[in-house]
Amino acid sequence: MPDFHKLISRAGAAVMAVCLLTRGIFAEDICPRVSAESAIVIEASGGNVIFEKDADTRRPMASTTKIMTALVALEAGDTSREVSVSSGAVGLEGLTVGIEGSSVYLETGDRLSLDDLVWALMLESANDAAAAIAINVAGSVDAFAELMNAKAKEIGLENTHFTNPHGLDNEEHYTTARDLALLAAHALSNPRFREIVSTYRHNITVGDETRYLLNHNKMLRLYDGAIGVKTGYTKRSGRCLVSAAERSGVTLVAVTLNAPDDWRDHTAMLDFGFTKYESRELIRPGESVFIQPCIGCERHTVSIRNTDGLTVCVPTTVGEVRRIVELPRYLWAPVAEGQMVGKIRFVADDGSGNEITLGEVALYSDEDAPRISYEKKGLLGRLFG
Repeated sequence: MPDFHKLISRAGAAVMAVCLLTRGIFAEDICPRVSAESAIVIEASGGNVIFEKDADTRRPMASTTKIMTALVALEAGDTSREVSVSSGAVGLEGLTVGIEGSSVYLETGDRLSLDDLVWALMLESANDAAAAIAINVAGSVDAFAELMNAKAKEIGLENTHFTNPHGLDNEEHYTTARDLALLAAHALSNPRFREIVSTYRHNITVGDETRYLLNHNKMLRLYDGAIGVKTGYTKRSGRCLVSAAERSGVTLVAVTLNAPDDWRDHTAMLDFGFTKYESRELIRPGESVFIQPCIGCERHTVSIRNTDGLTVCVPTTVGEVRRIVELPRYLWAPVAEGQMVGKIRFVADDGSGNEITLGEVALYSDEDAPRISYEKKGLLGRLFG
């Protein structure tokens, strides 16, 4: 595995963000000390690890399960459709109501939108909402768990298995801190999911009644920039927490499993991640313009520029950034407007004497440069046309 990993993500239509992370770049004695049995912090756009502790041990995940439940529900189609709370569906002893643990007290026959069920699921951690989602989306809890496991495989979660949509204890229901962080990062790329888990208060409608929801995730109030994600607890799992925070365009995801002091753990881990990195704008959209010779073109030159910008988030040990322009000596007709003809690479010293590539932007033709017509050809045209 290389020391540095390159990540590229779009920020708006034109500006890309890159995060470079490295193992061992920070001395172990300044890493955060956490109470959790397992813990990890990653950069969300690419999953690169900033800090980890026993991140690959399989453990129960409690209600952090509901991250996957919400994701599967939100991807199931029209979430505005009205659904009914059923007492006769298969799975979880045939009931969606009367389930142990957190609840919004749904009753058989209640009608509400699938979207409102997801809000109840993620803010109030409602187990009855989890079962209602499962039965309305897949027909049963067991069938929904199959969808959850299929999604886990699609995302690339190698040590995760679901047996239910709510996270109540089951020997075959487990994850790792690493897998849970990757799941959360993936889920946060869904705008609706991100909106829901970053909201502290919300109202839903059940039949003709308004229900008031309050997010259990205290990080939304305790930590500057927090945008979610999910709490969890059973006696077997201990306290579980997935949090995320965004600052200066950088999103970090933190996970703790069986953490007696989880709020403090997450504050320390996120602080560690944010204070060890800085954002650098390397190039703005359209900043670099080149005039390149074109052989066989009606015009002798072609204007070239970058259309994307590039901002990087790097460890503070990374040195001065250099630009390396990669363009052919000549262009050959015809050249189309928007055609990629080269790139600019950005490199720097990693602080240990090694040159690393921070990222690159493509260079595109600014204009059409058609081949010179036969009538207009001179000697050069006859030779190269």
